Amino acid sequence: MDRRLVLEFVRVTEAAAIACSHLIGRGERDAADARAVEAMRQAFDRVPVRGTVVIGEGERDEAPMLYIGEQVGTTSDEFPEVDIAVDPLEGTNLCAEGLPGSIAVLAVAARGHLLNAPDTYMEKIATGPEGIGVVSLRKTPTENLRALAQVKGRRISDITCVVLERERHAKLVDELRSAGARVHLISDGDVAPAIATCLPDSGIDMVCGTGGAPEGVLSAAALHC
Repeated sequence: MDRRLVLEFVRVTEAAAIACSHLIGRGERDAADARAVEAMRQAFDRVPVRGTVVIGEGERDEAPMLYIGEQVGTTSDEFPEVDIAVDPLEGTNLCAEGLPGSIAVLAVAARGHLLNAPDTYMEKIATGPEGIGVVSLRKTPTENLRALAQVKGRRISDITCVVLERERHAKLVDELRSAGARVHLISDGDVAPAIATCLPDSGIDMVCGTGGAPEGVLSAAALHC
């Protein structure tokens, strides 16, 4: 993708982040999300693409802006056609409560190259590049821990896994801890931790569990890059 176009998309996420930053810690999750959505939508009007939102704020009758199927960008025929996945404020509760981890995020791909995931749940696992071909959803959590620890040259006790703190994950957390891993429970927002698995000094080795499918697509796009 053209570097200038990449910078335009950076400005789109930047606009969303700045817009909702004034409501950090104010307890107004819906207002913060609305500001981020509006700012991101307005910023898209200046981007030279013919974009279609494939993952957004909901179906057309559920969301006033950035709904699934909405056309964004300057939409001139001379500009490239792209599919866009957005979450103007991933981690709305985190923002409202003044906690770290909320981000403005979007992913862009050529038309037809982003999974149009419905607003449902999917099983997810994320690691850094060393986990490619090593971890798998077909393996048990214990098997994944052993494989990841081996390829990273560590003991399982040195592996940190991030898991959303949900009742459905009780068995998963028990197995991870029984295998010897450290478990970092988070209340919301699993996109940022997924990205952090690729950062050598983040202290996060793996993210696993069941969570939102749209966030899974955004995380996968980030890790693919």
